[in-house]
Amino acid sequence: MRRALALVACLTLTACELHFEGEQPEEFVSICEPVLFEDTPLTHCTADPAEHTVSTDLSPEGEDAPYRSLRAFSRQPHENGVVVLAMNAGMYDGEGQPVGYYVEGGRRLMPLNQNDGPGNFHLLPNGVFFGEPEGPWRVLETEAFAYAVEDRPDFATQSGPMLVIDGELHPDLDPDGDSRKIRNGVGVDASGRAHFLISEAPVSFGKFARYYRDVLNVDNALFLDGSVSQIWDPARERLDAGPKIGPLLVVRMKDDEK
Repeated sequence: MRRALALVACLTLTACELHFEGEQPEEFVSICEPVLFEDTPLTHCTADPAEHTVSTDLSPEGEDAPYRSLRAFSRQPHENGVVVLAMNAGMYDGEGQPVGYYVEGGRRLMPLNQNDGPGNFHLLPNGVFFGEPEGPWRVLETEAFAYAVEDRPDFATQSGPMLVIDGELHPDLDPDGDSRKIRNGVGVDASGRAHFLISEAPVSFGKFARYYRDVLNVDNALFLDGSVSQIWDPARERLDAGPKIGPLLVVRMKDDEK
């Protein structure tokens, strides 16, 4: 099944690299699993605050230019813990810079974007995924975030639209509309786990959102991007390639010695 889903992923992305070369060491057990929802293959990755940290990353240490690819990120030294997942983290401009609120290591690189405009980002309400590395992690729609969050989080990324808002689907999403693309998103469940999702075949907004609501029981979920969606899953030796991307979300194993 995993090989079949991986093949679908390769066919739908511009390019990707997949390897299936025996078992990985225990410390490299994948947090991702293939799932099938209404005949659409998805990859579901779960970060648990008891075991993992979450952060954002835009560019190499001491540099201003974004990575623009998971391959470039994978080649960097990773001294802050074992990376178990990296994923594109939301929408960006032509230079790879985030177009919405973006915080990395407690530094705000972009302010909260509450403007009207075209495109998926402005299919309001949009939202913010944010928190501290070891938790708690949260997803809030943008206006709620602006009202309720006073202290700057350690990490944050703003994108849009929201997929699920307080247990309800975004009001402007059809149950299974005609716009179907490779898509990725994030949601946080009642126990505080973050659920990262990427489709392995084109999927509608509505179906993608319903998986969060109906299967994962996530009250708030955020769309990150479409068509460019990619992941790096080191345990499965999956390193997606494709169009240039912007900021990244990174999940690492907790350092038990801290």
